[in-house]
Amino acid sequence: MFGERLFELEPGVKSRWASHENPDGEKGAGGKARGGRKGAAWFTLENGEDVVLAHAEGTSGMIRRIWITINTRNEATLRGTILEMYWDGMERPAVRAPIGDFFCHGIGRMCIVKNALFSSPEGRSFNCFIPMPFRTGMKIVVKNRSGQQIRHFYYDVDYTLGDHFDENTMYFHSFFNRENPTTMGKDFEILPRIEGRGRYLGVNLGIRCDTEKYFNTWWGEGEVKIYLDGDKEYPTLCGTGVEDYVSTAWGQDYYCDLYHGSQIYDKEKMEIACYRLHIPDPIYFHQNIRVTIQQIGGIDTDDELNKAKFFFNQTTKGYTYRSVNGYDIDFPAIDSKVVLPELFEREEDWSCCTYFYYGEPTSALSALPVKIV
Repeated sequence: MFGERLFELEPGVKSRWASHENPDGEKGAGGKARGGRKGAAWFTLENGEDVVLAHAEGTSGMIRRIWITINTRNEATLRGTILEMYWDGMERPAVRAPIGDFFCHGIGRMCIVKNALFSSPEGRSFNCFIPMPFRTGMKIVVKNRSGQQIRHFYYDVDYTLGDHFDENTMYFHSFFNRENPTTMGKDFEILPRIEGRGRYLGVNLGIRCDTEKYFNTWWGEGEVKIYLDGDKEYPTLCGTGVEDYVSTAWGQDYYCDLYHGSQIYDKEKMEIACYRLHIPDPIYFHQNIRVTIQQIGGIDTDDELNKAKFFFNQTTKGYTYRSVNGYDIDFPAIDSKVVLPELFEREEDWSCCTYFYYGEPTSALSALPVKIV
């Protein structure tokens, strides 16, 4: 999958697993507790506690796989348990994200997800297969800020040491963002502008629709915009809608595929998680990049579900709706300015965990939103 020849031995490269009783991956130091009879397969992560999961110094290497499971899997622990990754002795992490969102679950809910980089085949575990190179060392830390004890924390970090890299080898980064609610008419930032070179790898999006204000109307007309290498007002890359960006069409439902999917689609609560991974269609940046997505809804005369449940038969409870053309819409009265189909601005609970490679081992994007859960 990643271009390796499975039958070849790479000279000087050594295999290591980091676990609770051997976070440094020391040779001959695994499975020693209780005389080798499974004495330390898990640990308890107390609220407020930080634990180093894996650590290496003075060597190059590459993380190949991360597997984690925890016994308490609710919104508080999925969003209040923070994963951090540090490369080459940096003080600022390259990765800082809630554990659920990072592993492609989203919106504080477990789910079955299977794609090219992440999997939770039964909705009970976290697996990541993104290759993460480092040149002089690495550290992975978990921080419990959930307000709850996690009694059983199991994990493995599988990696190699002594890998050889050239100047084009980049470092893995991740960025988490959440706005609740978003700002009317202002695009949500999947990745704020960063300077330098790298590759945008993809995103796991989370959307909680405001059913009080918008009922169950269509939410996903917003376009993804990717500003590359000096783009200012308009981007070089622009999509045609949320469901189009995650490679489906004419609405959205649950599905998982290698590079795109909607692993959560709760039609009753109107809560969605969906992902797009740019593996076959790489997005490189050489100077800078910024990635955004609009919050735009849509209504049409032949949309029977929307007609029955919202604009034609429901009161708007004093809410106003703004067309993308700039005027206010009085949908129940179907005023003369409205020519259906109509696109209108929305403000709701949006979140994302964004994955990218970057030319430096750290960036300025490590801060988390004030309100995560």
